[in-house]
Formats: sequence, C-alpha cells, structure tokens
Amino acid sequence: MTASQATRPRPAGRTRGIGEWWSNLARPQQWAVLVPVVVLIYFLPVLNPPLLTTEPYTNFPIAMVHAAELAMVAIGLNVVVGQAGLLDLGYVGFFAIGAYVAALFTSKDSMLHKLPYLATLPLAMAVTMIAGVILGLPTLRLRGDYLAIVTLGFGEIVRLLATIVPGLKGQVGFQGVGHPPGTEADGSPIFAANNGTPWYWLVVTLIIVLLLFVGNLERSRVGRAWVAIREDEDAAELMGVPTFKFKLWAFAIGAAIGGLSGALVAGQTGFMNNQNFSVAFSVLYLAAVILGGSGNKVGVLVGAFIVSYIPDRFTNLSDRKYLIFGLFLVVLMIFRPQGLLGARQRLLARGRKAYQRLIGKGEQISSESSVASTAEEGRPV
Repeated sequence: MTASQATRPRPAGRTRGIGEWWSNLARPQQWAVLVPVVVLIYFLPVLNPPLLTTEPYTNFPIAMVHAAELAMVAIGLNVVVGQAGLLDLGYVGFFAIGAYVAALFTSKDSMLHKLPYLATLPLAMAVTMIAGVILGLPTLRLRGDYLAIVTLGFGEIVRLLATIVPGLKGQVGFQGVGHPPGTEADGSPIFAANNGTPWYWLVVTLIIVLLLFVGNLERSRVGRAWVAIREDEDAAELMGVPTFKFKLWAFAIGAAIGGLSGALVAGQTGFMNNQNFSVAFSVLYLAAVILGGSGNKVGVLVGAFIVSYIPDRFTNLSDRKYLIFGLFLVVLMIFRPQGLLGARQRLLARGRKAYQRLIGKGEQISSESSVASTAEEGRPV
C-alpha cells in the first residue's frame, strides 16, 4: 500500500459498520464478545427483564421458547432463501413432516409409539432431508416464481395429506407427544409443556450447534457456490459450478433443519394436528428471514425474535397486534429493504480488496521502473 493510499480519506457518507468492525477482530476477541452475549441469552427466561417481559399476558419463558423455535425455522429457511437464493413458499411442509415424525413415534394415540423422544429428532431430520431431495429432484430446475408456486403446492399437499390420511388423525391430532426424560423433585416432568425454561435451553443449545455448522458451510466451497448461484445462476453455471447439485444440497439441509424444529415444537406443545401448517405459517417464516436480513445468520435470528415477540408482547391488543406488526414491516421495508442486518457481500468485498492491492502493487512497480529508467539516463533521482 502506498503512502497516498494509506492517507486516502474514507469516502463521504461511508461509515464503519458493525460487520466491518466484527470482521476486523481477531478470533479470540470475537469469542470474548460472543461468550457473555450467549450467557445473557441463556439466562433471559430466568432474568425476565422488565423491558422485555410479556407478562401478565403471556408467560415469558414460553414466549422465549416460541421465539427460539421460530429462530431455528428461520435458520433453515435462510439456507434455502438467503444463501442459495431459492424462493420457498412451502417450507412449512418440512416443518410438518418433522412434527408428525415426532408425534407418530412418541404419542400414545399412534400405533408406532415405540421410540424415546430424543431418538425422533435425528429421525425427523433424516426423513425431512429425504423429502427435500424428493421434492428438489424434479423441481429445482425451475426458477423464481415457478419454483415458488411448486413449493407452495408442496406445503398444501402435506397439509391436505394430514387431513385426509386416517393415520394422521386430521384435526383431532395426537395428544401426549413425547418429551425428553427427567423429572422434578415432585415427580412432574422437567420438560412439561408449561415449563418453558428447560425447553428454551434445549432449543438455544441446538441453535448454537446449527449456527456453527451453517457458518462452516458458508466459509466452504458449498457456501461460495450458494452465493454464486444466488447472485447469478447462469454466470455460476458458465464458471463450472454444478448449480443443480448445490441447490439440492441447500434444499436437503434446509429441510433437515425444518424437520428438527417441527419435532421440537411437537414435543414442547405435546400436541400436533393439521391446523399448524397453513400457508400463513410459511409466509410468517419468510417474513422473519426478510425482516432480519436474508443471507445473514444473526439477522434472521433477530427477525425471528421480532416476528415471534411482537404478537406475544401485545396479546392484550387482540387482533390489533398484527396491525402493529404489519406497520412495522412496511416501515422497515421502506427505509431498509435489505433487512435489519443485510447480508454482507463477502466475495465482492474480497474482490475489491484484491483489486485495490493489485492496483497498489502496480503503482509501486511503476514508481520503481520510473526511478530505474531515470537513473540509467544519468538524471538525478
């Protein structure tokens, strides 16, 4: 870097954002910031901060469980929509499959209740991943609105099957869905439906594991391929990226996370029927991703918290709580269409940095060549 570049002022109107500040921190410094934040998040149901509390209208630990469950759904949908750029309007279908796997294998209303609840979590992920591959194989060659219509139809098919297939019990549903083992001193289960704190801790722990997994994927060849597909699929194909394979990977991974979240919701509520899988839920999940910032892991967590928290916080306003939520979305989209925490274009940023370094080296080489030619001519340097 030359002296002129080092002293070159920052362009007018450009401020150093949180993302730039965070990326400039060393890994130990990042962990030093993250650990206290994670500890604070873990203890939120216990602390019940006065500014955040949803009581007396909604039990605060239960409200935090709802937010954490929606955050997990948003992580999975963000892989599909935010990372790979595939518009999925039927993501609730994967959520439903995972929920029914947990209900079928743990509820006494089912003839298949043979498995402990924790064993159904990886099973739900495996089944929904297979469902994602089955859906993706014939449909992922479609793009844009066509893919959105197909996925919307998939979500409706799952809901209708839950209604008309006798073994899935339609609106009657499954009572007594299983939960993790453990009992209190009085003999009541630790993971009871009305005891939100242990469920919150379980879901947050799984979210941290998923964030580490998805973060490593983003920094890998898979993540770079997803970004390339999202930005320009034709250009990615021309550059040798097997776009269909990586889109199928995104669908399968997103479906597995959706299935896990569905199994957790079924266990936490202890009940599951066909009323929990309407198109409105898919739109709500997509709103969480868009609101927080499509493609940004932390952003979608913030978006999911807001989407879940506002209705619970303003339960006393009845139907008007959705009016408040809708107005908030409209204002945000007007003034910040990329979401609260928009995705940073890491590849483009690195490309600009490489270009600047190359230009800097070019200026240095040009300067050295000029000095050498002047010396050869006998002129003073």
